[in-house]
Amino acid sequence: MHKILKVILKSLRSAYNTAKPSLIAIGIGLFIGLIIMLIFDARDAFPALITLLLGGFNGGIKGIGDTLYMAAPIILTGLAVAFAFKTGLFNIGASGQMMIGAYVAIHVGVKWGFLGGFHWIVALLLGMLAGAIWGLIPGLLKALSNVNEVVSSIMMNYIAGHIIILLIRNNVFNVNYSRSLNIMRSAQLPMLTSIFPGSTANIGIILVVLIVIATHYVIHKTTLGFQLRASGFSVAGSKYAGMNTKANIITAMTISGMFAGMAGAVALLVVGKNIGTSFEIFPQGFDGISVSLLGLGEPIGALFAGLFLANIRMGGYYMQLYSFVPQIIDMIIAVIIYVTAISVALQAILKVYGEQISAWWKNRKVKGVDK
Repeated sequence: MHKILKVILKSLRSAYNTAKPSLIAIGIGLFIGLIIMLIFDARDAFPALITLLLGGFNGGIKGIGDTLYMAAPIILTGLAVAFAFKTGLFNIGASGQMMIGAYVAIHVGVKWGFLGGFHWIVALLLGMLAGAIWGLIPGLLKALSNVNEVVSSIMMNYIAGHIIILLIRNNVFNVNYSRSLNIMRSAQLPMLTSIFPGSTANIGIILVVLIVIATHYVIHKTTLGFQLRASGFSVAGSKYAGMNTKANIITAMTISGMFAGMAGAVALLVVGKNIGTSFEIFPQGFDGISVSLLGLGEPIGALFAGLFLANIRMGGYYMQLYSFVPQIIDMIIAVIIYVTAISVALQAILKVYGEQISAWWKNRKVKGVDK
C-alpha cells in the first residue's frame, strides 16, 4: 500500500511539474482579467470572476452537459494542432478541415436516410475522412514541394469556407432560413440526456476522450509515434536514421485533418445545428491553437485545456448577468496563451543554457573559496 501511494504521489508530482507553466499562465490571465473588471465595476468584479470560473456549473446538470458539448470540438481541434506540432508542423488549417468535415457530415445526415441505425456512424466517419483529405493537401505540398504549411493551410481555410457555401446552396439548402437543412434524427449523435437532462451533451465527448487516450498511446508507445516525434525534433537526424520524413509529414497532416474533420461532425450532428450560407470561418479551429499551446502540445493536456476553455466560455454567458461583456473572456484567454507561450520559451532556454549557467556559477563559487 505504501509503495502504491508513493507511485501515485510521484505521478502527481510529475504531472504538476509538467502542467506548472499552464497553471501559472491561467493564474496570471485570471488576475489581469480581475484587475480590468475591478476598473470597470469594482462591486461586481469578484462575483463575476467566480461565475466565470464556475462556468457550466452555474447552470447545474444542464450547464455541465452544454459545456461538454462545447468542449468536444475544441478538444479535437486542439488535438489536431498538437498532433501536427509533434512532427514540427503548424497546422493552422484546422478550421477549414473542420468545415469540410462538418459539411460532409451534414450532407450524409440529410441525404442518406437509408443507412438506418448506422446513419450517425457513417456520417461521423465520412466527416473524419473529409477532414483527413483536406489536411492531406497541405501535407503533400509540404512534403513534395516544401511549401510552408502555415501559408497553405491558411489558404485552405478560405477555400473551404467558399466551397461549403456553394455545396450547401446546391445540395442541402433550406431556402426559408438561408442555411443547411436539418439532419435526420437517425443521423444525430446519441444524446446523453439521461445523465444531463435538457442539455446538448452527446456521445461525442465520450468518443473524444477515447480518441485522446488512443492518440497519447500512439505518440508515446508506438513506432509511428516515435518516428513522428523524431521528425519533429530533427528532420536531418531522422533522415540520417533512415526514416521517411516525407511520409511522416503527410501522415501527421492527414491524421491532424482527420481530428479536425471529426470536430466538425461532432459539432453539427446535433438537433438544431446548421451551417449558414454567409462566409464564416469556424472559430473552433483557432481555439484549437490555444488549446494545443495551453496543453503543452500533449493529447492529455489538450483534453484538460479544452475542458477549461469551454468552461470559462460558458461562464462568459452567465457573466452577462453582471455588467461585463463576454469579450472579456477572449482577453483573458489571450493573456493565458501569451503567458503560456512565454513560459514554454523560457523553459526551452533554461533547458539549453541551464546546465551552462549552473556550471559557471559553481566554478565562480569554487574560485571564490580558493581566494
